[in-house]
Amino acid sequence: MNFNSYTFFIFFAIVLAFHYSPFSWKTKKLNLLFASYLFYAAWNPPFVALLVLCTLTDWYAGKGVVSSNTKSKRLTFLLITLFVNIGMLTYFKYANFLLENFIYLLGLMNIHYNPPKLDLLLPLGISFFTFQSLTYTFDIYRKKNEPWPSFLDFALFVSFFPKLINGPITRAADFLPQCKESANAQKKQIAFGFFLLFLGILEKTVLADGLLAPAADALFNESGAPDMLSAWTGTLAFTGQIFFDFAGYSTSAIGVALCLGFNLPQNFKYPYAAVGFSDFWRRWHISLSEWLRDYLYISIGGNRKGAVRTYINIVATMLLCGLWHGASWTFVAWGGLHGLYQIIEKYLRTVIPESKIWKNNFVQIFLGLITFTAVSMAWVFFRSESFHQAFTIIRAMVVPGNGTFSIENYFTMLTFSITLLILVSHWMMRERSLYQVIHEMPWWLRSVIISVMLFVIITCSGEDRAFIYFQF
Repeated sequence: MNFNSYTFFIFFAIVLAFHYSPFSWKTKKLNLLFASYLFYAAWNPPFVALLVLCTLTDWYAGKGVVSSNTKSKRLTFLLITLFVNIGMLTYFKYANFLLENFIYLLGLMNIHYNPPKLDLLLPLGISFFTFQSLTYTFDIYRKKNEPWPSFLDFALFVSFFPKLINGPITRAADFLPQCKESANAQKKQIAFGFFLLFLGILEKTVLADGLLAPAADALFNESGAPDMLSAWTGTLAFTGQIFFDFAGYSTSAIGVALCLGFNLPQNFKYPYAAVGFSDFWRRWHISLSEWLRDYLYISIGGNRKGAVRTYINIVATMLLCGLWHGASWTFVAWGGLHGLYQIIEKYLRTVIPESKIWKNNFVQIFLGLITFTAVSMAWVFFRSESFHQAFTIIRAMVVPGNGTFSIENYFTMLTFSITLLILVSHWMMRERSLYQVIHEMPWWLRSVIISVMLFVIITCSGEDRAFIYFQF
């Protein structure tokens, strides 16, 4: 059930009607829990059992951590929740990947092993809801939080439908306190929530699917070598497509939750205006980067054990970030490349002292363009089906020459125009909030903008495509 489907709007209208009816707060939460399970079951009903298993495991593991009187027992309950959550994720997402690499290693030793391929369907959102649920047990184990008294609240936290499939990855400590009292949004919240919902749908259906996806497909769906202009066109198209696709979902999810009176964390903050790669990850998929920082990077030592160990920890974190995105070595390479970017940046910051020149606007813009270019080139590995395709495209981007195919001039002009608009708008908004900008407008201008957005969505939507991050 996509946010941009008529089915979802019927579903959401019914949920809102119940939510703002004169029922008790407990009844409303039960309604939201049922709606969340129904939302997930619309895709594949049997996999609702995974949500239930995840919920029960972390709920009782959290209680077990607190009731244990020895460190070993506390650790045992933490390992149980890790085994169940990471075990589910590994089995459904990485089983075939691990099997293929095991067969490859046996082949290197001249051992021929041909088992049947596992026919597994990847449950939607499993990478998101397992990471969200783990924050509950982790924070209890670290003595940052106490077990929550209401199982209903916790079950709603794990399965809350706006964030269930594609995030943002919300922490138990941020969501559960919102369940204490009735979450009836004010009129301004509901209005802004619907604005975010429509904006997210516009980003997804018009900008990502309608305008940029065809140019990206024209590059990445071909097996030959593109010319230089086509390589840059397709790469920049995907750079914009993945932003509008994923940010579109997050924006819609935050808007839907806001209509219901819940606040979800910001997931994107104009990332293509980042100055440096650490700044990029403070702006791109913020909920994941903060999760990896707090629960992985810091846990393995962070920057507390010297420069070399810090570099190792950065690379390890980013390699796992890449693997989180997909069971393929191209995703691992994408993560490793971002790790390398951050190491280079960190090293340069230690070698070159801070000075006023780095704060000069022109220098900032120059560094921002370097960041954007490097991030765009890394997306080639993210999108490519193989290393051969990735290196073929990268080579075409840096070495002039005639390719075996070209992308139409129309797509080139469209892609470069949209890329320029992205860079300008992100740079203008990098230190501002959308909420602030919208509420500084007169009411009539907001009405015009929403009307135009709806008209464009209805008339200019592209081919119906699933959200890119559904596969993760």
